[in-house]
Amino acid sequence: MTEQADGDPEGPDPTAGRQRGSTRPAPGPAPRRVASIRDVAAGAGVSVGTVSNVLNAPERVAPATAERVQAVIEELGYVRNEAARQLRAGTSLSLGFVVLDVGNPFFTDVARGAQEVSQTAGLSVVLGTSDQDPAKEAAYLDLFEQQRVAGVLLTPVQTDAAMVARVARRTVPVVLVDHRGDDPRVSSVAVDDVAGGAMAVQHLLDLGHRRIAMVGTPSVHVVAARLEGARRAVAGQPGATLELVDTDSFTVPAGRSAARTLLRRPRAERPEAVFAANDMLAVGCQQAFAVQGSGAGEPHRIALIGYDDVELASVTSVPLSSVRQPREEIGRTAVRLLLEQIADPAAPRQHPVFTPELVVRESTTSGVPVWG
Repeated sequence: MTEQADGDPEGPDPTAGRQRGSTRPAPGPAPRRVASIRDVAAGAGVSVGTVSNVLNAPERVAPATAERVQAVIEELGYVRNEAARQLRAGTSLSLGFVVLDVGNPFFTDVARGAQEVSQTAGLSVVLGTSDQDPAKEAAYLDLFEQQRVAGVLLTPVQTDAAMVARVARRTVPVVLVDHRGDDPRVSSVAVDDVAGGAMAVQHLLDLGHRRIAMVGTPSVHVVAARLEGARRAVAGQPGATLELVDTDSFTVPAGRSAARTLLRRPRAERPEAVFAANDMLAVGCQQAFAVQGSGAGEPHRIALIGYDDVELASVTSVPLSSVRQPREEIGRTAVRLLLEQIADPAAPRQHPVFTPELVVRESTTSGVPVWG
């Protein structure tokens, strides 16, 4: 089960249960009192300790007694207070997961993979978003420690040695997600983003494009790595150029804004191809291209490639080429590493790195039409 750390349930309908033409609530049965472990013990004629053994160590209880207790549990509808039990034990059946942007489909898919493995292990995942704010990230880490979660998955805002040292000092086990590291104190799971950036731009170069723009902010470590790969690809192609259009986020509106900056130029000065640092930016670019000009005359085309290959990429108006990350497998692997660390705190830390995959669609083979 994946929970939102700051979600609020909807309240009940305030008009429910009223009679027509009356301001008084309709009569109904009194709410049933929640059964306690003492109620079960009294009903079965045993001690509270025996009920506890039936729930937690049934091998210690005679079969006939255990059956009698279970029958009373079913009769009363008793549900044990798991939260209280966890607090007494000093542990929780939850994992915390702090991501950069909960609205980004990439992180949704990673969380889905994390949930798959954690659920099998009897754990839930509580999700929080840092919004790329180190202070919010630290607040979530503090909160999860206070809640005594079993462990934390963290997509870090910063990636320097000081960040790793701070994480390593935490009293709760932590695995870094979407972060390439080799520190022996903290496990991490990553994708080779340098290879991914090179892969994307090499694809554009192979199609004959020489003026290439990259859209994204290198202040985020994964984008900096993708930019490094893009520059390596361009360096190997005489006459090719790469410019960076910086953005303040990884959202569709940020992509639209970046594309409009490029489209203000005369056609001859626009890039022939655009590499967007993620698919949301690429979708924004495609939207800006679609509304440019009046639609009259012949359009020119700009090749466009994104990164992540989220589900949306294949269903945009011009299907989007992208560099695929194994998003759900990243989440599954991160939880497996975390569970190993929880079971054996002295276990060696691991740093698996996945290889991305180029997915070619119409946005690069035919390009995205731009009028004006």
